[in-house]
Amino acid sequence: MAPMTAGRVLSAPGRPQASVLGIVLAGGEGKRLWPLTADRAKPAVPFGGNYRLIDFVLSNLVNGGLHRICVLTQYKSHSLDRHISTTWRLSSVLGQYITTVPAQQRLGRRWYTGSADAIFQSLNLVYDEQPDYIAVFGADHVYRMDPAQMIAQHITSGAGVTVAGIRVPRVEAKAFGCINSDADGRIVDFLEKPSDPPAVPDDPDVTFASMGNYVFTTEVLLDGLRADAEDGDSDHDMGGDIIPRLVRQGEAAVYDFADNVVPGATERDAGYWRDVGTVDAYYDAHTDLVSIHPIFNLYNDRWPIRTSTPPLPPAKFVEGGIAQDSIVGAGTIISGAIVRRSVIGPNVRIDAGAEVSDSVVLPGTRVGHGAVVRGAILDKNVVVPPGALVGVDLALDRARYTVSPGGIVVLGKGAIALSRP
Repeated sequence: MAPMTAGRVLSAPGRPQASVLGIVLAGGEGKRLWPLTADRAKPAVPFGGNYRLIDFVLSNLVNGGLHRICVLTQYKSHSLDRHISTTWRLSSVLGQYITTVPAQQRLGRRWYTGSADAIFQSLNLVYDEQPDYIAVFGADHVYRMDPAQMIAQHITSGAGVTVAGIRVPRVEAKAFGCINSDADGRIVDFLEKPSDPPAVPDDPDVTFASMGNYVFTTEVLLDGLRADAEDGDSDHDMGGDIIPRLVRQGEAAVYDFADNVVPGATERDAGYWRDVGTVDAYYDAHTDLVSIHPIFNLYNDRWPIRTSTPPLPPAKFVEGGIAQDSIVGAGTIISGAIVRRSVIGPNVRIDAGAEVSDSVVLPGTRVGHGAVVRGAILDKNVVVPPGALVGVDLALDRARYTVSPGGIVVLGKGAIALSRP
């Protein structure tokens, strides 16, 4: 792995260092995560008890040595802006920063029309830094990755852009942007949700799906953005327009995520990556956290997921309260209640006789005496009154709350569950 410090990576042994700027695309609305995105941008959605979704990409970039990072925001960004400004502070003395960049209408009275347009309207960031390479990463996936290894391959290959690809079964790849590459790793076609996904060169049953992470040689990205901005038929999207354009020009290569080695990763969670763009995917990613040997291990202290936590005391279990196969956040009190196979955030109260199972409970929620919560997601500061039932009768819940296609009951931020009929 090429060593990286303060946003710089060795371009090749014996050659001068090259500078790298990180750009994180965090402007998506996250409509499929409603109502969790009713009051916040998708990257600001809490995850795993202590974290926000954006903490995963920022942790990967910072752990990998990128210390100059711009986060492009747009929709309902206050919660996200506040989290980054209070959590992600690097050393200004060393020229390090993570900064949010809102839509500024620099090129006219219009907001971003796509992820490529977001970068095009923010090119002042590139001109100010004058980096040799730009790492453009998405903001709302759950995974560990060392970006330095991908950047080193990009520099060595001489490609204009390198796209991170994860191996998925061909039968499941129809839901992704798919990469068709040759034996040398050059991308020959980039297909959006194809009916017949292409196989990787060494396995006919597997397809490279795009992870939404890209490394560009700066001039190649600038040329591509300028050409895209002049194309009236473009949707101005990175994956839908910029990458296919560079593929046609013979500039694109694939980086196999399976080759990425993260310090401290276990055999079970190596190569883990989840797109949590839907309620069901968000819920399923939480279930990956709570087994004895988790599919995704939050406890890897060699590659920590970084965040800030409020000054809360440890979790407390009183009057026989128990939690089995669960994660419980600081400041939570489980009093005479039973919690099973759940992720409970900080500062939650679960009162005597209550049962919470197979659920995700976000910070500040209150579950009253004798209430039952099953297969649910409770957003921040939800109140479940004494004796109320959530997730017990899905037919009734569908009339009252949001219920996902997979049958997960979701109560939005600050909601009050209804009492029994």
